[in-house]
Parts: sequence; structure tokens; C-alpha cells
Amino acid sequence: MNVKVGDIIKLENNQFVAADLLLLSSSEPHGLCYIETAELDGETNLKVRHALSVTSELGANISRLAKFDGIVVCEAPNNKLDKFTGMLSWKDGKHSLNNEKIILRGCVLRNTSWCFGMVVFAGPDTKLMQNSGKTNFKRTSIDRLMNTLVIWLTLTRLLFLFQIFGFLVCLGIILAIGNSIWENQVGGQFRAFLFLNEGKKNSVFSGFLTFWSYVIILNTVVPISLYVSVEVIRLGHSYFINWDRKMYYSGKATPAEARTTTLNEELGQIEYIFSDKTGTLTQNIMTFNKCSINGRIYGEAPDDLGQKRDITKKKEPVDFSVNLQADRTFQFFDHRLMESIKLGDPKVHEFLRLLALCHTVMSEENSAGQLIYQVQSPDEGALVTAARNLGFIFKSRTPETITIEELGTLVTYQLLAFLDFNNIRKRMSVIVRNPEGQIKLYSKGADTILFEKLHPSNEDLLALTSDHLNVSASVLSLSLLWQEFAGEGLRTLAIAYRDLDDKYFKEWHKMLEDANAATDERDERVAGLYEEIERDLMLLGATAVEDKLQDGVIETITSLSLANIKIWVLTGDKQETAINIGYACHMLTDDMNDVFIITGNTAVEVREELR
Repeated sequence: MNVKVGDIIKLENNQFVAADLLLLSSSEPHGLCYIETAELDGETNLKVRHALSVTSELGANISRLAKFDGIVVCEAPNNKLDKFTGMLSWKDGKHSLNNEKIILRGCVLRNTSWCFGMVVFAGPDTKLMQNSGKTNFKRTSIDRLMNTLVIWLTLTRLLFLFQIFGFLVCLGIILAIGNSIWENQVGGQFRAFLFLNEGKKNSVFSGFLTFWSYVIILNTVVPISLYVSVEVIRLGHSYFINWDRKMYYSGKATPAEARTTTLNEELGQIEYIFSDKTGTLTQNIMTFNKCSINGRIYGEAPDDLGQKRDITKKKEPVDFSVNLQADRTFQFFDHRLMESIKLGDPKVHEFLRLLALCHTVMSEENSAGQLIYQVQSPDEGALVTAARNLGFIFKSRTPETITIEELGTLVTYQLLAFLDFNNIRKRMSVIVRNPEGQIKLYSKGADTILFEKLHPSNEDLLALTSDHLNVSASVLSLSLLWQEFAGEGLRTLAIAYRDLDDKYFKEWHKMLEDANAATDERDERVAGLYEEIERDLMLLGATAVEDKLQDGVIETITSLSLANIKIWVLTGDKQETAINIGYACHMLTDDMNDVFIITGNTAVEVREELR
């Protein structure tokens, strides 16, 4: 298919995207569609894209789509998969475009019957092709030394082979000359002795034929069979790997598969393993484990002596049967949280309301009428599911509204702004207007970032609770709570909110629209406005989500350590969480007396600490 910039094409469910498209309309309400980006970033979680409201009205009307004459002014082709900046001019209006409006080449349309898009980049200008340039091979000094040694070794082997071939030729020539002499002097008499009446033979021709006979007879002098023998041995080793029962995964009935005959030799040369944590050491299946609301921990309880103890599964789990829309796989064992919800604790209600509103989850109903969540992040799925079981159920969303069910009552919030998450901000926020007309900003993110945004009035609570480190969990300091959660290997997020004045928000939103319409330094201006409004927050508490280790991780790491293989794990968790995970999977052990932490931020600082 010859796709050109400006073409409008139709995609159907499970089809690959052939070019970078501006989403115009889709079969889903409000121009939403779901895509899978596994070919781009390896993530299998579905992501949501939504069309502009002015173009989503086009629907599947071919005549209206054919008359679409919008003009897109955007950035030059580049390889940044998570960023797009542009402007659509249509119907005497200008509409800012970002990555949420673009479907990139290489994606797959999922759970969406159809969608229409206009080609923005095609062919080599697409972001996928911009990332598929020539591969730069990185070679260490050892690799370069090995390459030199291999070249010399190859030359030596070739010289050796030439010597062998030379020896074979010389030997064949000597024997051929001997045969010619013998044929000339003795051959006639020998034929007479054998009663052979062949007449006199040409001694030179006989020597020529004898030369090739000896070459065939003496070919075993050349060690070509050695290479064949080694390759057969390698093939046998690869079959032994395939037949290894200890490498058979019964969960998916998948045996090991050696895709190269040299795998056994390569495995024996491994000295270092570099691994990710999430999804590699852990299952990437998040479960809501604990939370802290207004300084009180839920998920553990004090014993008779006032000491904290974990609530284990020996205790009866909370009964969610009265909630017909609860997720039956969710379990929580602290009944005090349900009691606080029933008593109408405003802080607890606001905490759960935030979890139900501040996210990017999409909802849909299956054929049985059950509520299904499509999540971009397992963390968000765990938090929204927890709020759902605890009575604050996220029902649906549109580009302008979010509807949740609060303890049996449907409440629709007007979505005024969405401040998305990125690796620099390390937080996300939503600004909504509730049915009473109040404007609230709900935010969740990394505690190290969100603590800096708190209102000064929170300092009294932090200072007060910090003086009670040895008492029950109800008055533990928040900083200690985070250390405690992280020390258990849990992923933590801080939860905060802010009440906004109507006049202030309108002024801020006008500046945000101007920043989105700008063509120069748009991201910097938008980030500055996000920073301006995400301040003076009121702290609600924290969440702690557990990501369990994969089956067999401990045994695998122990075996690798016995083979003297060094393991490096990359993680974005807090330091306490990383250390706890290290001990949990036996990367760190109590026998290690020289465990130390490097805190340097520059090469010079790190070098000094290593000394």
C-alpha cells in the first residue's frame, strides 16, 4: 500500500499501523482507541489514544472524512517515541497536538472495531524508522585485543593448512615420480609376470594418474574432520539443553530451546549479568498491600504490647461480598479500614476518592456486565482496584468528565485538566470540579518529589509524629512510614490534594492554553505551569504496593553466584526498597561484610568513594 502524507486511512481491530497517524475518529465513544506498543517499547499493556473532540464528530462518515481539509504544522521527523508537538488548523480554529493524539507506526489496534487517521509521517520519516538506523557496535578493549588475536590465529591456521596442503602435494609428486620410474623400468616385466597383455604403458601418464590417487588416499592428513567433529559435539550439547527437564517450564509447557549450536560455549564465558527488576526478578503483578492515611497505617495492627505486627492471611480477610462490583481476586486483611469508611472519616474518603479519580485507567463492561479495567500501568490497576473494593468505584471517563460510584452513589466530576506523569516530574495530577462546584487538584507521585510541594502547615504534623518513633503505628512519623514500607520491599506513592480558587484556576488555565498553543518552548512553558499549580499541597497519606518475586528467582541467583557470575540489577525504587529486594532474592546476604552504598553523582565522586 502506497501511503503518503495527508492520506486518510481506516484501521480495523488487530491491524498494524502502517504510518504515523493523527487520530481523527474511532468506533469508541469520544474518539478513544486502544493500542498495543510492544513492537516499539516492549510493553504489552494497552495504551489509550483519543481524538480531538472537533474531529471525533466525523465518525465513520466517508463523505465528511473525504472533505477534511485540516492543516497540521508539527515538529520535524525525529526518533522520540514519547513526544510529539504540533498544531491542527481547521474550521477557523487551532488545536494543539501531543503524543496522546498520535498513533505511531508499528502499533497494533486493540479492542477497537475501527478508527480513521490522517498520515502525518510516512516511510523513513516515521518514528519507528527513525529509530532503526545503523547499529553501532560497542567493543571493549578486551574485545579489540581478542579480535587482533583471532586474526593472527586465523592467519597462523591458514599458514598451517597451506603447509599441510604443500606437504600433501609434495608427497603426491614424489610418489608419482617413483611410480613413473617404476613403470618405465619394471612395469613391463611385472605385467608379463601377471600375464597382462596390455602392451607398453606411458610412464608419464601413469604417474599423473597415480598423483591424484595418492592425493585421495592421503587426504586424511588435512584435519578437516576436526571441524566436523566439533560441530557434531556442539549439536549434541544443544540437544542436551533442549532435553533438560530442569529447564522445562510446566506453566506454559515450554522447554528450553538452544537457537545456536555454540550456546554451551558462550554460556561458559559469561562473567556478568545485567538485569531489570520489574518483570524480570518480579512478576510485575501489583497487589495493594498497605496504606497510610493521616498518619495511621492500615494493613498491620498493634498487638497487646503496642508493638506492630503484620496482618497475615491467618486472619480472616475483609468481606467484600456486599459490593457487587468488587474484584473477587482482591484481598485485604485490616478490618479497621472498612470501619473508618463506614464511620465517614473524611480523610479516608478523600484518600480513596483520589485513588478513584487520579489515574489513566479506562473501563469497559464485558458480556456478563462485569466491570473490566484497561490499565497502562500495573501500579495504577492495583490502586484503582483497591478503591473499587473499598467502595469508591471508577465507572467511566470521557475527555470532559470522570464518573465514580461513592459508597453506592454515582458522582460525576468535571475533568478540568490532566497533568500527566513523566520521568522528570515523577508524579501525576488531575484537576476536577465536584458537583458542589469546588475545584480540587488531586496528586500522587514519588514521596521525595511530593514532599517538596507540601503546604507549610503540614510541618507541624511531621514534626509532632517524628517525636514518637517508639510508640504504636497510629502515631508513627510519615518519614518513618516510608522507610518502613520501603524496607519491606514495597513500592510507595505519596497522596496529596489542594483546594483551588475558581478565579485563580481560570487565570492559570488560560495561561496553560496559551502555552499549549505555542510553537516554541511549549514543553518548558507547560512544565512551569504544572510546577506553579502543584504546590501548597495537603498530605493525605501513602500507598504501598507489592510486586512479588518470580518463582525460582532465589534458587537461580544462588546457582549463578556459585558459578562466580556477578549480577547487576537496575531499578528505579527507593534505596531501602532496593536493598530489601536484594536481600529477598539473595543478591545480598548476611555473609557480605563489605556491603556499602555509593552516593556520588559524578564520576569523580564515585571514584573517590570506591577508593
